[in-house]
Amino acid sequence: MDNKDLLRDYFWLNMVVLAWGFTAVLGLLISLDSVQIVIYRTLMAMIALLVIFSYKKIRFRLPLKDYLKVIGTGFLIGVHWILFFWAAQVSTASVTLAGMATISLWTAFIEPMANKGSIKWYEVCLGLVAILGLYIIFQVESGYWLGLSMAVVSACAGACFTVINGNFAKKHHPYVITFYEMAGAGLFSVLFLPFYVRYFASDSPSFVPQGWDWFWLLVLSQVCTVFAFSVSVELMKRLTAFAINLTVNLEPVYGILLAVMVFGEKEKMTSGFYWGTLIIVGSVCLYPFIHYVQRRKMTRHLRRLQ
Repeated sequence: MDNKDLLRDYFWLNMVVLAWGFTAVLGLLISLDSVQIVIYRTLMAMIALLVIFSYKKIRFRLPLKDYLKVIGTGFLIGVHWILFFWAAQVSTASVTLAGMATISLWTAFIEPMANKGSIKWYEVCLGLVAILGLYIIFQVESGYWLGLSMAVVSACAGACFTVINGNFAKKHHPYVITFYEMAGAGLFSVLFLPFYVRYFASDSPSFVPQGWDWFWLLVLSQVCTVFAFSVSVELMKRLTAFAINLTVNLEPVYGILLAVMVFGEKEKMTSGFYWGTLIIVGSVCLYPFIHYVQRRKMTRHLRRLQ
């Protein structure tokens, strides 16, 4: 790959991360509650994927034993997205993205447990640093504790389905996995909706998008879901996992900047919030570097033993 192609790939990778960072802003621009947003997002994404299947002649059948597993993972995605948009609506986009920045560190702990590996010392240290960042944010922005807590739980759910998807991707086409996971997320949202309306929603929640809602839902489902996913899958064929993970860690940075640009003073937080967020993002960005160095050391050690 020449430098021109490499620069183009990095440009599109940053566009993907920018799209993901914009999702919290969209959650505030859309007038629907979080559950309704997820229902429309998944439905519109599934329609777009059906068009892709027809155009690319992709068979979207799965072995019978895998249907429940993939749809069950979709339930987990539903939990992740509902909590994500809910967190933004009860706090701010910036607070939500600060909590979501912990997803890489959750993954660092969950993946070894799922794959029966060992947790590394540096993962524990970086996890403690991230907790320090969260503690600082809780102290200076105590009024947003509920939104930040929801975002951290959403990040944990996101880490869980990311680890599960790593196993699915080895056996099935990524678009097929996404289609059935969208179905699972949508089904979970529909089942959760009566409970949400009864105990958490406002007195007269809106169920039908109004005006600009349709446009923002199109952006959310097509640009931030179908487009971002398809481009990221394509880039995984050429860029290293290290490069991709490092760039994805910029998502909260992009998202917070976009939130300030869109909402102005409403999204401007105290200096303590930004210091806490910087600590979290810094610990997340350090992780791939330390992991890379440790792998290099292990490789050199194995070569000496041969």
